[in-house]
This record gives sequence, C-alpha cells and structure tokens, in this order.
Amino acid sequence: MSGTSGDGVDASVIKSDGEGYYKVLINKYFEYSDEISQNIYRLKKNINKIDDVKKFRLEINDLERKITLFHSNVVSNFSKTKDFEIDLIGFHGQTILHSPKNKYSKQLGNGSLLSQLSKKKVIYNFRQNDLLKGGEGAPLSPIFHQIIVKEKKIHLPVCILNIGGISNFTLIKDFKEENLISKDIGPGNCLIDEWMRRNKKGNYDKNGETASSGKTNELTLNQALEDFENITDKNINSFDVNDFEINFLRGLDLEDGASTITDFTANIIVSKLLNEIEKSKQRISKVILCGGGRKNQTLINRIKNHSRNKIKFEVIEDYGVDGDFVESQAFAFLAIRSFLKLPISFPNTTGCKLPSTGGILVKNF
Repeated sequence: MSGTSGDGVDASVIKSDGEGYYKVLINKYFEYSDEISQNIYRLKKNINKIDDVKKFRLEINDLERKITLFHSNVVSNFSKTKDFEIDLIGFHGQTILHSPKNKYSKQLGNGSLLSQLSKKKVIYNFRQNDLLKGGEGAPLSPIFHQIIVKEKKIHLPVCILNIGGISNFTLIKDFKEENLISKDIGPGNCLIDEWMRRNKKGNYDKNGETASSGKTNELTLNQALEDFENITDKNINSFDVNDFEINFLRGLDLEDGASTITDFTANIIVSKLLNEIEKSKQRISKVILCGGGRKNQTLINRIKNHSRNKIKFEVIEDYGVDGDFVESQAFAFLAIRSFLKLPISFPNTTGCKLPSTGGILVKNF
C-alpha cells in the first residue's frame, strides 16, 4: 500500500480465509527514493482532472514502471524468508487522481508487470468495479476494520477513525456486512503535509511540533470552515486530496499556518464524525484511531478538545494492532476476498447499489 503521502510502501503478509479469520505474519515499511517521491508529488500537483492524465501520459508511464519495479523488490525481500510462501499479491498502487463523480480512479502500478517479475498472482485495480456499480471507489477498508473488531473482541458498537491523507470512519454496530457504515469525512494529513512542503520544511509536521509552536489565526480559520461547509457536497462518500486547498493560509508564517491548518483539520474531523454518529442513532462510547495522523499529537489533542469529551478516543495499538499497517493488511485481505469473489464494497460504505467484489486478477508467468 502506497498512501497519499507518496513517501514509500507499507507491506504486510497475512494469512486469512477472507471472512472470519486473519493472522499477520510480517509488516515492513520500504521508503521510496527521493526521485520517486518527488515525481509522485509533482505529478499529483499537475493532475487535477482526467484530461491531465492524457496530457502527462509519458511521465505517468515512466513513473508507473519505477513504482512497479519498487514493489517487485518489496516482494523479493519478503520472498527470501523460509517462514511462509506468498500465494497472492494485493497491489494497490499509487493514487494520482480519484474522481468518483466521473467514475474514475487512477492508481499507478502495472499488475501484469508485477506478476511477471514476482512470478505470483496479482490482484490490482481494486476501485474500478465499485465505480461501475454506482459506488465512489472508496473507502474500501471497512470490511477489514470489521474483522479486526471481531478478532480483537472489541465491544460494539464502535467507530474506527482512520486519519491518513484523507480521514474516514467505519461504524460497526454488528458483524453483518450489509450493516457496515463508512465514508470519507474530510482531510487528514494531506493539508498539513502540503503546508510543510510548500514551506520547504519536509513532507510532514513530525508529532505536530510546528503547529504546537504557532498560534491559530481564528479569523482565517472561521472563514475557511464556513467556506468548506458551503462548498462540500453533503452526500459524498469519497474525497481526493485535490478536493481541498490551503490558499486561505496565504500571509501566515510557518508556525501560525501549521497551527491554523491543524485546527481546520481537527474541526472538520470532529464535526463530521459527530454528525455521522448522530445520524446512525448508535450509542458510540469510543472511537479507535488508526492511520499516520494518530501520531500527530497536536492534531489528536485538538480533535479531543473540539469533541468536548463527547467521545472517548483510543489508539488501535491498545488492542495489539500496529496502526501503521492497517491499510496494507486491509488490501492483502481485500485481495483474498477478491480472489474468492467475495464483496469488498457495500451500499453504506462506497454507495454502490449492491455488495460488490472488485480487483483484477492477473497471472503473467
């Protein structure tokens, strides 16, 4: 799994029946070279609509090959172990454009080439079938969130809040797949990361240290929140990082801008999350945090402050799960479900009309 930050690949090997059981065998992070990371960032900045994919076709093809070769090396690294045999690869790839309203989602990653290089069956292009079935192609992890809750015997009902580049939640009230509720609720790390990059201060705000040393500009914050509320489609299930921008921070210094955008992100997460919980009519006693954003202590503290103690927040590590690898484990799990032709998306997660499987299976060896 290569997320919105574009800094590397989270890889996991799991053993599962695709339904009620999973066991993690290994997790490992592989950092991209500066060249690949910078090319991902540059392309994502230039690609804002489908026509841009055609315009930058040559650059996309070159980067896709490099990303696929990188993933092949990841598989080779894991294949050296004698502890297990890899049967199937779930290859998410690197998202460069996600436009559900146009039934389009583009992930860089050549499944056929990866299969040829790794001599393994590969499942990729997880989102397209859901888009064709009336869904928005995301979020796809909820069915795996449900299995975590079941395996770890977490008390129901419960909410999983994943703060990646985008923030999304999964509400689990029972273990019936059709009762899963999930959607994207707004930005996660993406705007904070973008602010740091624009100011040439790295790719992210480590532990929220920059934000904690600044002061939020309340006037700018309130205007931005009002604008966000006015332009956001209330019925949307899935966002792309291009749906948000940080131009309203113009004129603020590094620290105050970081503080303001962190407050902006925390406000949206809390207001949307509380609204969705209220709509569900479930008595949620706790929200479990996963995703990279859970490590930004300033962001988490502000989320807690904005919630005014209406919710108890816990981290997924409290239940023996490594929060850095939930997404990579999820796509391993989804690959198994796809191979078994089991659904990976549902009407109350992506908005598809009926539970739908997804992914393309390729064997090129």
